Amino acid sequence: MSKFFIFLTFIFFINSYSQRNTLRGEGLGVSNVSDKSQKKVKDTTSYEKAPIDLYKIYTLQKDTTYVDTSLTIKSEYMYNLLRKDIFGLLPFANEGHTYNSLDFALSSKNAMPSFGFKAKHFNYLEATDIKYYNVPTPLTDLYFKTVMEQGQALDAFLTVNTKPNLNFSIAYRGLRSLGKYVNNLTSSGNFRFTSSYYTIDKRYFLNAHFTGQDISNQENGGIVNLQEFETSEDPFNERERIKVYFTDATSLLKGNRFFVDHSFKLNKENPNSLVFTHQFNQEYKFFEFTQPTVNERFGDTYTNKISNKTRYNHLYNKFGVAYKTKSYGDLEFFIDDNNYNYYYNSVVYDINGNITVPNSVSDRINMIGGNYTYLINKINVRLHTSQSITDQSISNIEASANYKLNDDYNFQFKYQKLNSLPNLNFTLYQSGYIDYNWFNNFKNEKLNQFEFSAQTKLLNVSATYKVLNDYLFFDNQTNNITELTVKPIQYDKTINYLSVKANKEIKFWKLALDNTILYQSVEQSDDIVNVPQIVTRNTLYFTDYVFKKAMLLQTGVTFQYFSKYYANDYNPLIGEFYVQNETKIGGFPMFDFFINARVRQARIFLKAEHFNSAWTGYDFYSAPNYPYRDFIVRFGLVWNFFR
Repeated sequence: MSKFFIFLTFIFFINSYSQRNTLRGEGLGVSNVSDKSQKKVKDTTSYEKAPIDLYKIYTLQKDTTYVDTSLTIKSEYMYNLLRKDIFGLLPFANEGHTYNSLDFALSSKNAMPSFGFKAKHFNYLEATDIKYYNVPTPLTDLYFKTVMEQGQALDAFLTVNTKPNLNFSIAYRGLRSLGKYVNNLTSSGNFRFTSSYYTIDKRYFLNAHFTGQDISNQENGGIVNLQEFETSEDPFNERERIKVYFTDATSLLKGNRFFVDHSFKLNKENPNSLVFTHQFNQEYKFFEFTQPTVNERFGDTYTNKISNKTRYNHLYNKFGVAYKTKSYGDLEFFIDDNNYNYYYNSVVYDINGNITVPNSVSDRINMIGGNYTYLINKINVRLHTSQSITDQSISNIEASANYKLNDDYNFQFKYQKLNSLPNLNFTLYQSGYIDYNWFNNFKNEKLNQFEFSAQTKLLNVSATYKVLNDYLFFDNQTNNITELTVKPIQYDKTINYLSVKANKEIKFWKLALDNTILYQSVEQSDDIVNVPQIVTRNTLYFTDYVFKKAMLLQTGVTFQYFSKYYANDYNPLIGEFYVQNETKIGGFPMFDFFINARVRQARIFLKAEHFNSAWTGYDFYSAPNYPYRDFIVRFGLVWNFFR
């Protein structure tokens, strides 16, 4: 965490230096940004602020938004470690540990095999999660939030345009939280650096980033005796007195990535022109589980201490040529090269000396495909298709249409047909625990998915329908929570999944009631995809200006609930959730009381989380033997600095 404070000091120094330069009419004055803002600097001591919509944020898909310093109910929902609305995710007791998925529609899959260890990746920023910026003056974003015990969550970000066409950003997210239970410390760091550039004639565009991330969790395996938690009588109301399975186990996910996406337009004069594109991604990561004292819960071992380390190297190149027109849309053809090596430093032999589990899975996959985008009237159509040209039989077809009638009515439809390779930890895994060694040759997973969403003045609604074949999952072979022999399984039957989510905010005077409800249904021969039928979140809140309109105040109560179901349980050894059909969780209410305020660009948050925990019974769990959070008061802020 000391690295973070050094970084924070650096940001304040750069920000204050930029402010002094701007006030003097030097360096990054607003006059460098655009024609409509060139005359805002009136002299060397007085100036007008740049409009907020000039502080742009965009993704690789060129979806563009701008910096939002408002205080709305969405600000409340996004005030968490992931900095996004986590409706459909159920956090574990300690900040930054993991999340159980209540909304199966949130799960996604790529045609290419991923590293796996999905339970450890919620706080891991993928290449598509990185944002790029273009700002008229230096912009700083500071996030702070208290945690459960002995630590804090901090996220500091700075972006600056040294020229109108050249942007840099640097950010670091740091977390340390001891937690309330034994052996439950979380510690993580997410460093990212981005750069964006385009030539004055706008023929060449470049977006690049570097990330260095490490996510460390002490793993206690959950509580041993549920009665100790559910009675919560002295001394077990002090959570460190409750017995847990492991007292010295730790997991670590660490990765570095360098990413470049750039394009060059052949003809600068003609709007109908060829554009050459290239994308490069080089990433190394590993997942490590260490346990100095072996535990019989995972079965017999090869050694007297556990140190499992899974490594992954990934090199990706994508080359494309696009023809962009004003009248007929944009057409692109591409070929990509996906080279990966997933490996260990050992092999596993049987009693006859034959290798049963190799040390690596390596492959090189080439795909060809195309993209087409066309805007006709108010309908934006996008088509994507890709197919492997090497030995692997994988493919992806996507189609979407977006119809925006006006600012009040927007409709979207998506379809995807995917034939994908299994994640690599389904294929190969090695461990000091004998039962956790496997090498499989699974079939490809097949997915057909339909999505529809409508945003209207009356109601926001979205629906997802999935048809899954050859679905892969982890399953406990013992059907006993005290003995975990979890292995990957492929389901040979069809699974049909349907979800419908609706959202509506009702406003009256200075009061508002924001409602979100999710309905889910699964058709399957066996209980493989288990989901709660109903998930709901309802917030009643009051908003008004106080102190002669110097402060905007927002206060209210949020109610959350999901129906009982056989929730997936968490296995820290493999960093994955597994299917179980012995213990149901859910059916408990969660009430949060919050008071938020906004003073200029500073937003202050105070929340009493799960304040009803002692009144409604200690039967609340995030997974079958992992308790949800007790009542806790937390506070913090988000502060933006301009100039």
